[in-house]
Amino acid sequence: MPLISLDKTITIALSVKDRHASAAWYERMLGFEALYHADEAGWSELQTNTAGVTIGLGEHTKPAPGNCVPVFGTADLDAGRQALEQADVKFDGPTDVVEGMVKTATFYDPDGNALMLAEDLTGQAE
Repeated sequence: MPLISLDKTITIALSVKDRHASAAWYERMLGFEALYHADEAGWSELQTNTAGVTIGLGEHTKPAPGNCVPVFGTADLDAGRQALEQADVKFDGPTDVVEGMVKTATFYDPDGNALMLAEDLTGQAE
């Protein structure tokens, strides 16, 4: 039995220098929807394409990108990567492939936060 009871939501908190600009980037590049901007709290949230998972943007004058790497599933990693690269999104090296398992590619938002795309190669994608 766990010590606490968790619900079915996850907020991935990221440090950014301009929440509004970052929110617009996430909307334009990944299709996320801004839920709200709490200007007095220096916080914004976006709904991802995954039910129950949101991105929280905490505004800081000197953002400190952390070790959190949100991984977003995609049916066609190559096409997604190509579209992001054409929009000048920086990737961290080539796409990694574990045959029969997964294909992944790490990329960065404008504040240097690492994000990852993953394509399920097991044939069991949901």
